[in-house]
Amino acid sequence: MTLYYRETGQGQPLIILHGLFGAGDNWLSVARLLEEEYRVILPDARNHGQSPHDAEFTYSAMASDLVELLDELGLPDAIFVGHSMGGKAVMNLAVSHPGRVRQLVVVDIAPRFYPVHHQTILQAFSAIDLQQLKSRKEADEAMAVYIRDVGTRQFLLKNLTRSEGGQGFEWKINLPVIREKIENVGEPLPEGAIFDKPTLFIGGANSDYIRTEDEGLIRQHFPQAKVVSIAGAGHWVHAEKPQEVVAAMKGFFSENA
Repeated sequence: MTLYYRETGQGQPLIILHGLFGAGDNWLSVARLLEEEYRVILPDARNHGQSPHDAEFTYSAMASDLVELLDELGLPDAIFVGHSMGGKAVMNLAVSHPGRVRQLVVVDIAPRFYPVHHQTILQAFSAIDLQQLKSRKEADEAMAVYIRDVGTRQFLLKNLTRSEGGQGFEWKINLPVIREKIENVGEPLPEGAIFDKPTLFIGGANSDYIRTEDEGLIRQHFPQAKVVSIAGAGHWVHAEKPQEVVAAMKGFFSENA
């Protein structure tokens, strides 16, 4: 699949893959902090943003998409960064195509199994009747019944766009496929899969996505892993603490240059 992507900066190629319900532009603030030293490429994952929709929604498919992106860009390899779902995708890429991954950064996700925990978000999406919707304000009000946090609603509603011709609304994300295959998002890394190159795991100190007890499993799959925690940050660590995330990444890159 040919992914849509944004690009900024110059230097060593660095590809960042966003999380579930997101898009590449979620990482623009981080990209701006890296663009003087790195060529930062921000793809939209399949079934997200401006990338194509497809019935297949697996990590092996997402990894293949990233290989195709490298080929399209004429790159033998790149540094890969992934957050949440994107972190699982780049982990799968690293263990299946280690020669294409120079260094790896995984943001607030571990290689373990995660039970489905997006039901409330899916309910919030379902509460919006696109056929009757007149404004984004109406969409926000419908979603607010399920999601109180304004920031979370604003993030999710970035997936709402005007239909071609400006009449009505539609979702950028492939909501039917994501809803049907949501269990795939929590899949663990395959047993015995190993990526033996420098890898950085960045967790938010206020998030439970990476727990202390996960570090043993992390190092089983990633023997050269380093795990750091960003104080005062939750799951959206890159949005809450972009300067700190970039500092951790740059330190890691320089250590393993």
